[in-house]
Amino acid sequence: MKLQVTEQGVLIPKELLGETQFVKVTQEQEKIVITTIKKTSSIWELGTNPVECDSIINPDEDYPIYSPLNAFEAADTLLQVLEDNKNNGQ
Repeated sequence: MKLQVTEQGVLIPKELLGETQFVKVTQEQEKIVITTIKKTSSIWELGTNPVECDSIINPDEDYPIYSPLNAFEAADTLLQVLEDNKNNGQ
């Protein structure tokens, strides 16, 4: 395809770009290369900026909260801590 260069540059027809919203333009020797940038799924961005928070329950090595066998006891402990905080006005 032959395109006319104006004072503002070159207009690339939308049908060549497809659904992309951004392109990367690079120059390689005497060539101008236009590469489409695919939008990444937000699921891939999960965990890239974790939030720090204080835990109200501190599991120890012998009794981890994540153990499926202790899930009910962990839930009971959490409920007790929340109830205690509520009663103490926290």
